[in-house]
Amino acid sequence: MMISENENNQSKNQREILAILKETYKGIGPALKFDSVYQLLVAVILSAQTNDNQVNKITAELFKNHGTPETMAQLSLEEIEDFIRTCGLYKNKAKSIYQTTRILLEQYGGEVPKDRDLLVKLPGVGRKTANVVLSVGFKEPALAVDTHVFRVSHRMGLSCGKNPDAVEKDLCAIIPKEDWADAHHWLIWHGRKACPAKKFDCEKCPVGKICPKII
Repeated sequence: MMISENENNQSKNQREILAILKETYKGIGPALKFDSVYQLLVAVILSAQTNDNQVNKITAELFKNHGTPETMAQLSLEEIEDFIRTCGLYKNKAKSIYQTTRILLEQYGGEVPKDRDLLVKLPGVGRKTANVVLSVGFKEPALAVDTHVFRVSHRMGLSCGKNPDAVEKDLCAIIPKEDWADAHHWLIWHGRKACPAKKFDCEKCPVGKICPKII
């Protein structure tokens, strides 16, 4: 099958953009604070529709005495709600944390499973959360697509996928597997620092000169 000149140019542009992002955000990690895979899981559940700074404020208090499945299980559903009340959708998230903690204790000996299929069966855990846990918590090759990743991937011409799963597939096809986990952070931080949904400044963007700017 012949590859057109336009496709070649697009592929070259994508590689150049990714190379700049890799250099710009090299070594940068997650903004969420945690000391264990379990704490990471709880923090990511809390982070849906809530910024990471607010989650960190909540978990700083929550994890003081309830940072393990065993100690979290000492809390009632209502007590978890009280801890996370300043978080968006706190009632649903409290229920997810309450139920997931008990499943981990009853079925996995208090350990977070290192398996995407098992992770997504936990209450409050979708593919994005599972991929974050796998990549950040277990250092496995996985690429999570959140709103930042979805937006900047489209804007920079890295994907035209209609949903997060399609964007993940596109990104994994053009990014080397060993970079998947890191690329998640490149794209998130780029979306936060240089390419927000509104009031972005392409003149100051590190990829501004070669970005297709698909708005």
